[in-house]
Amino acid sequence: MEYVGRVPAPPLDRFIDDIYCLTGVPRHRRMNVPPMPSAHLFVNLGGPARLWDSDPSVPPAVIIDGWFMGVWTRRFLVEYPAQVRLVGVHFKPWGLSPFVGMPATELRDRWVPVDAVWQRALDRIRDQVGDTATTTEALRVVEDELRSRLARAASRGLGLVRHTGERLETSHGAVPVGALADAAGVSGNHLATLFKSHVGVTPKRVARIYRFAHLILSVDALGPVDWSDLAQTAGYFDRAHFSREFKDFTGHTPTEYLALRRRFPAERGFPPDSGPMPAE
Repeated sequence: MEYVGRVPAPPLDRFIDDIYCLTGVPRHRRMNVPPMPSAHLFVNLGGPARLWDSDPSVPPAVIIDGWFMGVWTRRFLVEYPAQVRLVGVHFKPWGLSPFVGMPATELRDRWVPVDAVWQRALDRIRDQVGDTATTTEALRVVEDELRSRLARAASRGLGLVRHTGERLETSHGAVPVGALADAAGVSGNHLATLFKSHVGVTPKRVARIYRFAHLILSVDALGPVDWSDLAQTAGYFDRAHFSREFKDFTGHTPTEYLALRRRFPAERGFPPDSGPMPAE
């Protein structure tokens, strides 16, 4: 598959990591996706995609048109169609809030049809992108839609959440949440309440996801991997805690994950392969 993405122009870049097109034949149809520090919008222009939650009590979903996904705190599995064509958005963890007009907790660990959030928008977007639009045109259509929906007035507390979230992003989750609350002049409980409203999870959970994402993306499967050193660098000072969290987030032990990564190396310059792993 080909991945073409770009960072949108300000002010969208405060909330969005990139807008991208994903096209072609997938090298692996089924991918196991660990928690990553982002929320998502997908506009599907190809065949149906299938999604499975790692929580067995949640029924699987077949996605034909498009869907939003808030921040995920557990892994899920996606099955691509045989021919992929979609336009997607990687939002920062707090990035959905000014576009959707609902508490982020309603999108946490969920996939929700686009029209359930943006009523009667999906057909219009798909018609504009169409079958013949170039990648540049498709990215522009989605960027224009996002720009038109960006809330004119920031909702209560979003500025503080964004500032705090950016510190977690740049530190890879290493800044203590208590220190962030103190620096902002608010209580830890108040900061957690704001994060739940705008991100869907607490700042402590966001820090965990950033920390794990940094670790998993730093693994170089082509050479020897010192898991103890990587874990300590990422801020895991308890090896047992690291091992439990790794298994919880990926479904594999570190050793099993490394073996999979060596069997199925990530494609350079192809972000969707950097964290997710083929599901056997």
